[in-house]
Amino acid sequence: MNSQRALQNCILRTASFLVPAPQRQEWLREWHGEVGHARETATPAADLTRICLGSLKDAYCLGRIAPREAAPASPFRGSALQCLLCLIAALAVSYGFSRLLPGVRAEIDPSHYKVRPDLILIQDAASTNDAVATISARDYTTWASRRQRYFDEFAFYRIARDLVSADANETEPWTIAHASPNLFSILGLAVRFASDDNPPGVVLSDTIWRRDFGANRSIAGSEILIAGRSVRVLGVVTEGAWRMPGRVDAWLLEPVVPNARSGYMIAHLNPLGIDATLGQSIAITALNGDEDDVELNGVSFGERTQGPWHMYLFTLFVAFLALPAVTSVSLGEYNFSDHKPSRTSTVLRWSFLLAKIALLLPTVYYTSLDIAYCRTTCYSVPAQYAQLASSFSLCLFGLSWALLDQRRRCPVCLRRVTHPARVGLAGRTFLAWNGTELICSGGHTLLHVPALPTSWFSTQRWLYLDTSWKFLFSAPNAS
Repeated sequence: MNSQRALQNCILRTASFLVPAPQRQEWLREWHGEVGHARETATPAADLTRICLGSLKDAYCLGRIAPREAAPASPFRGSALQCLLCLIAALAVSYGFSRLLPGVRAEIDPSHYKVRPDLILIQDAASTNDAVATISARDYTTWASRRQRYFDEFAFYRIARDLVSADANETEPWTIAHASPNLFSILGLAVRFASDDNPPGVVLSDTIWRRDFGANRSIAGSEILIAGRSVRVLGVVTEGAWRMPGRVDAWLLEPVVPNARSGYMIAHLNPLGIDATLGQSIAITALNGDEDDVELNGVSFGERTQGPWHMYLFTLFVAFLALPAVTSVSLGEYNFSDHKPSRTSTVLRWSFLLAKIALLLPTVYYTSLDIAYCRTTCYSVPAQYAQLASSFSLCLFGLSWALLDQRRRCPVCLRRVTHPARVGLAGRTFLAWNGTELICSGGHTLLHVPALPTSWFSTQRWLYLDTSWKFLFSAPNAS
């Protein structure tokens, strides 16, 4: 009997904690009175327990219908500091992703955009696509064996799909560039972890080195099987350093076979050749024999001299031109009445707008690179188009957001105005005020936004409130 009473009291006590504090003791006495009355009428113990369980339902209903006290507004919410911290966080996230993505790291590396005026890519003049292999290995050997007027060195490579065994039990196809031994020296490409071994051998791409060899720094000197023959590993190419046509997994440096398939030929210009080209295409006639005269076109390429920031600056300029077409650049009219804002408030207001734009622009730059190169490890035309589209879109809508956000911030305290109230009737737009009114929670300003721009009220207006309004915004005294 005592155990049942203890259980019933425990249920009532638990239910009381679900009741709002001001009513807790009153309802606890009420429940104890009901249970005591039931005991006096000799109610069975099982029914008494059901009565006690009913108190839990009462407590749940009381908790739902009890009036909620409004939580005081946080001074941080909607403030200028909150906006700037959010922009800083977005910039940090976009920059962090740019450091994690190999393609972005390679694209923003300034060492990849040095001007190389002494190199040209030679191709058939009839070809209109720089990415197509048009030079035969026989033409390369003929040119390399003769004394040239404009060139002092040539390099050659062709791309093929070969089966590679980097592990005794695994064989997979790689894209191999079969290149002349001087390819890396003429291009000036650095090879990491290189030993004293000289070609023939294979140089791995950074992607393959990380994927299939676990980023082993002692990879140089080991051997892998390429098309069934053992080849020594000479080193690893720096990430993103390859800018020539073709996406390559590895470079097999070996003497060029004259009867091999067509490929790409790079020529190193001597001082006379540099003066002759001056960065323009030159037409050259190679006499390979009595029967065939081949007209070739030397396309000066070197390395890309314009990084992704040039495209970003172009899209930023276009976004500024297109901004008035998508949003109003006006920040509204100011009705000072008898209270004109201080010069400090004006300086802070414009400084805040400039700070938002200053944080927004690098965020857009890194975000566009993250979008363009999230699935590729090197430069490509589709990635360039993706950066162009994403940077323009983000710039345009980012600047539009910055202006819209500025138009909803109090010119005095830079907090967002709140509590919108609809005033007027749509049918009386040309006779009386019709629109939305918002107020600064600090009691500084009142914002009038017209529902329909008219000749007498075409844009939003700020009304500065005098000190007589302060009592409405003062914090209530603690009771």
